[in-house]
Amino acid sequence: MSNENESQNSIEEVVKPYISAEQNISEFTLRAVILGVILALVFGAANAYLGLAVGMTVSASIPSAVMSMAILRGLLKKGTILENNIVQTIGTSGESVVAGVIFTIPALIFMGFSPSWFKIFLIALIGGVIGVLMMIPLRRYLIVKEHKNLPYPEGVACAEVLIAGEKGGTHSKFVFSGLALGGIYEFIRSGMLFIKEAPSIAFERFMGATIGFSSSAPLLGVGFIVGARTGAKMVAGGLLASFVITPLIKLIGGNSQEIIAPATKTISQMDVSEIWDNYVRYIGAGAVALGGFISALRALPSLVSSAKASLLEFKGGLSGGERLRTDRDLPFPVILLGIILCIIGLILIPGTALGILGAILVIVFGYIFVAISSRIVGLVGSSSSPTSGMTIAALLGVALILKLAGYTGVDGAIAALTIGAVICIAICTSGDTSMDIKTGFYIGSTPARQQMGFLIGTLTTSLVSGGIVYLFASKLGTQEMPAPQASMMRVIADGVFAGTLPWSLIIIGIFIGIMIELLGIASLPFAIGLYLPITTSTPILIGGLISYGLYKFYDEKEARKREDRGILFASGLVAGGALMNVFLAILEVFHLSDSIKVAEKIGFTNSNYYLLFSVIIYIIFYGLNIFITYRKGKSNET
Repeated sequence: MSNENESQNSIEEVVKPYISAEQNISEFTLRAVILGVILALVFGAANAYLGLAVGMTVSASIPSAVMSMAILRGLLKKGTILENNIVQTIGTSGESVVAGVIFTIPALIFMGFSPSWFKIFLIALIGGVIGVLMMIPLRRYLIVKEHKNLPYPEGVACAEVLIAGEKGGTHSKFVFSGLALGGIYEFIRSGMLFIKEAPSIAFERFMGATIGFSSSAPLLGVGFIVGARTGAKMVAGGLLASFVITPLIKLIGGNSQEIIAPATKTISQMDVSEIWDNYVRYIGAGAVALGGFISALRALPSLVSSAKASLLEFKGGLSGGERLRTDRDLPFPVILLGIILCIIGLILIPGTALGILGAILVIVFGYIFVAISSRIVGLVGSSSSPTSGMTIAALLGVALILKLAGYTGVDGAIAALTIGAVICIAICTSGDTSMDIKTGFYIGSTPARQQMGFLIGTLTTSLVSGGIVYLFASKLGTQEMPAPQASMMRVIADGVFAGTLPWSLIIIGIFIGIMIELLGIASLPFAIGLYLPITTSTPILIGGLISYGLYKFYDEKEARKREDRGILFASGLVAGGALMNVFLAILEVFHLSDSIKVAEKIGFTNSNYYLLFSVIIYIIFYGLNIFITYRKGKSNET
């Protein structure tokens, strides 16, 4: 049993949490649960509108943590850091469940199958519960054993914010200065529109190959936390997409008058973004699926070990008594019972004809993509996680198996989309659960209580998910609410059963991933960069280069001091940007955002100087990050 004892003590050896395992302070309290549920509903509604309108959501973890501190510590003069962490854990569940719902359920509506409130509730609840429960056996591997390899940037940022709020002093200064700068910058950029969202240059003589960067403050902060190596792999994937695959498609198909599915017009009529939407995205999805699958295989021995440890714990076979408080998960019987109930619920969902086969597909694909999602979030954070890419890969596999099993036409597409919706929600919830558990890992929370909190938030948000969808139902598919991810899911489901899906593109992506693996490079970060627009990857590399430069200009001891300061400041940038984007999303919900779009009102966004001005402001912003990270501080700052 010595190995089990070593596992039990591993958390304290890997990192010393802010609240030690021996301390017992208020954590899972009624006020924390109530506040968490309220925030889950608020952020869930805001992200529903944002996702349906522009195809993206914003992480609610850090905003929930900040609002929790403001309410519990600021207004009520109560609350511990562990209570604040429970609040942000429950608050995050609203965003993750709703994200999975809006990325998939509208696809069913587009096909003429309008699920009832009860069906949407069941789909959301089952997907959310599967995502949380299946992540639990992965915790010791992903959070503890892979601690150095999986930084979970937003989880670290959230922990730094909570600790800074608790400690105050110098730590607080760096975090909250980053928070203020990130918030102000994002308001000028995304609110007032004075900074172009993604400045880029297209090389028309080279078939429209494009290079550029997202001017997002949170992505720069994420880059500093994850480092230059991961950022470089992502940019390498982006360069392949932008400077090799896209020009090649333009070169070969530019003179053809043939319309190549899934596009609805010829390649010569498409711009670069349309080529990415219709072709490159499928290649990227294939690469992400391959990279994720290989990551899951690599994790398999540790997953088996974790499952064995859970069984031994259940049977009372662990020597040395109970586990440390900070290493305690929900009991194995609870996990098993929850998954069994989910299987029964899947079989009984009316009007979808899922049956036993559908339940098996959800469990098998759910487990695979829960592992993939939790690892991807550990690499690049939840905001940059290619959720739609993973869902596309899962939907492809599910639809193909259903077709081979005899499902046809609209019924087959609806069954595939229903399964895809459950898996998508599981992908979202597992990624955010793992991120929140990482926050708790640093703070010293009890994993079992966080897991219970996420389940409570999942149940609450699932109850209102149907209402949220039908609130916007009349606008779905319009210019105001195109629901881009759901539209893509419908195309894929229809394409599989109608035989029009571009399997060749997906297979190309798979073999690109295989070649990267044969070069001895982990393919997942590369595949993420291939799937996402290059403008998303470049700021992550830029942020990583700031931390990389520290070890070139200073000795290791001094570099580590400045890196610690930089992580605090970068965490503030992520937090400030996330908070401001949630605020702007709420303004969008209430149709108040137009009043602050000053640059658009005065016509500056159409000016020839807009791009140049955006680049100059970003360089200044980048310079401030370098100055704050590199400048010589007082000896007591770190």
